[in-house]
Amino acid sequence: MLIDGYVREDGRIGVRNHVLVLPVSYEMNQIAEKIVASAPGAVTFRNQHGINQAGDDLDQTFRVYEGFATHPNVYGVVILAWGHEAFDLNRLVNRARAAGKQAELVGLTQVGGIRNATAKGTALASDWLVTRDAVQRVQVPLSRIVLGTECGGSDACSGISGNPALGVVSDLLVAEGGTSILSETTELIGAEHLLAQRAATPEIGQQVIHIVHRLEENAMKMGVDIRGAQPSPGNMDGGITTIEEKSLGCIYKGGTTPIQEVIEYAERPSRNGLVIMDTPGHDIEQITGMVAGGAQVVIFTTGRGTPTGSPIAPCIKVATNTATYVNMADNLDFNSGPIVDGVETVEENGNALFEKMVTVLNGEPTKSELLGHREFGIYRIGKSL
Repeated sequence: MLIDGYVREDGRIGVRNHVLVLPVSYEMNQIAEKIVASAPGAVTFRNQHGINQAGDDLDQTFRVYEGFATHPNVYGVVILAWGHEAFDLNRLVNRARAAGKQAELVGLTQVGGIRNATAKGTALASDWLVTRDAVQRVQVPLSRIVLGTECGGSDACSGISGNPALGVVSDLLVAEGGTSILSETTELIGAEHLLAQRAATPEIGQQVIHIVHRLEENAMKMGVDIRGAQPSPGNMDGGITTIEEKSLGCIYKGGTTPIQEVIEYAERPSRNGLVIMDTPGHDIEQITGMVAGGAQVVIFTTGRGTPTGSPIAPCIKVATNTATYVNMADNLDFNSGPIVDGVETVEENGNALFEKMVTVLNGEPTKSELLGHREFGIYRIGKSL
């Protein structure tokens, strides 16, 4: 199958053509917002993080920024910095340029303060908004797409409607040669043995077990035993009783194909097919990780209408029941409630969701894009100094 996309210099395919203003610390949020207000059409986000990451956490933070700066949905990136960050900002710019992006660093201390930084960033973004429009969509194979799968604000219908329908989409994309990311390690607990049985090799199966056990060990160090519990009040209100129940519904998003790879948070898949990324269960942090890993589109199932999106990737919001779809019509793109209502099969609904994804890949805006949802959050794995 062919879709319309933007061919990038690094060989990847974009389905959006953003000019991104990337604040590498929360000190730059105000400047980023001023630039976007003066350069309509550019996008940004509010960064939650400062400049004091260390060790593995610092490496992961840089990996997320690099994933966004080099993302195939991005045409150009203005990197905003205070100038005292712990990582090499010039390396970040060079990585973006090597991926074929228009990229410049605007350092607050280097340009002489907020006014000059705002003016320089606005001029860069405005120029790139003009030149990006000369880039035309061309037909490219669907096999070049990486899909991020997500469920949040789940209810008792998630595991029997939206997630299985998304599993159909995952299988169809993999059959086309594409890649689907299953994440949310917290919500694999109790189902990890089932996923390990689907691994392409015994070694990959052991990696699935490892990331779940590592998560549990880290929780136990804080005195928390999450097996047999359900820590999310929203999930409990939605009718889910244990983490195992949540997990058994969650893994349906990955469809039925073999697991080809297990990757760390915000890493780019090196193999096509179904891939597991080790992420937390928090919606925004896991979407950020999958998008940083190269996902050009996210499909997000929800029983309670969770209203989140991404700064640079379209996020298709799927209701798992018709009541939520009707009640949250402004936020939701697709209804899997007909499965519960008994008027559509999982296969029928999943095929319709696949077609919806294709239209979004071809340029149709999602509700989260139209509403300006630009949520961003990096999973923290180490302490700040």
